[in-house]
Amino acid sequence: MDISRREFRTPDGLTLIADVGGPEEAPTIALLHGGGQTRHSWAGAMRRLIGEGYRVINFDARGHGDSSWSDSGDYSLGARGADLQFVLGDARPVALVGASMGGMTSFHAVGNGLLPQVTALVLVDIVLRPAPGGVEKIQRFMRAHDDGFANLEEAFAAVAAYNPERKTRRDPSGLMKNLRAREDGRLYWHWDPRMMAVRPTAEPPGWTEQLLAAASHVHIPTLLVRGGRSDIVDDAGVAELVRLVPQTEVHGVPEAGHMVAGDRNDAFNDSVVDFLRRIRFGQDGADASI
Repeated sequence: MDISRREFRTPDGLTLIADVGGPEEAPTIALLHGGGQTRHSWAGAMRRLIGEGYRVINFDARGHGDSSWSDSGDYSLGARGADLQFVLGDARPVALVGASMGGMTSFHAVGNGLLPQVTALVLVDIVLRPAPGGVEKIQRFMRAHDDGFANLEEAFAAVAAYNPERKTRRDPSGLMKNLRAREDGRLYWHWDPRMMAVRPTAEPPGWTEQLLAAASHVHIPTLLVRGGRSDIVDDAGVAELVRLVPQTEVHGVPEAGHMVAGDRNDAFNDSVVDFLRRIRFGQDGADASI
């Protein structure tokens, strides 16, 4: 499977790193990871979607992974939406698959008319108003390790303590894709800690008012993939999303938490592929509106 690394230089001077695969002429799917993650969280989904015949763009958001950090600390919805617009260019048609921060970036960009070529939207365990308890838990975790970790095993233990119900692999080496080593020899998360100083925060997204304002302009087919064990998405949040964006379909993955694709990758991939097939994404004559 041919996947190449691409660099996108944004108008405000940042370099965004992406993995791109699939036929150039095929319908495009953009994958947007959650806050604190990197593009590597989509590895399984990317392979599956390329195998289904789509072109896939999977990029590290600003301040994450191999992409640049913002000198001005601009991690706003507007900046993230502009990045997405720039990465997509004139690709069409496009489906967006976004987890948490990535989902809200997608929703806001679509609702504000930045991406007229987008004809399908998949939100991965995120709603317009995340559950407060889950928000507080994630923020505590992301603020708790400013001094980094002495070694990989220490970082692995911190992740396991945050989500003890998740089945973890015995080999923690894959976690290195989410870490970076500094000159002091310690390991740090692969994202800009200044994101947590910005209000509203990027993870979990604290952009409810902006998203509510955009909701009435989101008319494309929309799927919410909800983790059955998530503490970020609750019934009230789902009900509000469906009321404001009534074409939203909801698919639950019972054994998954907030990190749906990581917890149950096959079930997640099946739900996305089934949705895209049913709405006939990218097929000639398909009606993208509801």
